[in-house]
Amino acid sequence: MLEELGCAIGKGLLSGLAGTAAITGAQRIEMRLTGRQPSSTPEKAGGAVLGVEPTNEAGKRFGTMVHWFYGTVWGIPLGLLRLSGLRKCMANAVHFLAIWLTGMILLPALKASSAPWKWGVKALAIDGLLHIVYAAASGLFHEWISPPRK
Repeated sequence: MLEELGCAIGKGLLSGLAGTAAITGAQRIEMRLTGRQPSSTPEKAGGAVLGVEPTNEAGKRFGTMVHWFYGTVWGIPLGLLRLSGLRKCMANAVHFLAIWLTGMILLPALKASSAPWKWGVKALAIDGLLHIVYAAASGLFHEWISPPRK
């Protein structure tokens, strides 16, 4: 049981890393298409949690580290959902909803973002699509590294 739990966490972390790479690439494409500047939300949220105020280039690097850490760690719930026996599609859907809704609640609570109902339909749709990319990539990677169940 402990070995299965460790494997689930490890696969989850690797899957979260893959999902973070995918959402990062998708964000870069979206920023080129829309002209949006990089978000300061990760450094604001990380700063609020750790009680620091990152600024300038150091703040951008800090935000990048927070982004990759947060996305990688969010893979753990996927590994645990898959371990629980939940069907793959359902586990991926729950994973997506957990990530997206947590961000919508947590980021405004940390004063790192405005409330989602103030974003506008376009921004909300883009955010949802980006998180679908994350969840899909995480789920596909998890499937790729997992042997078939017997």
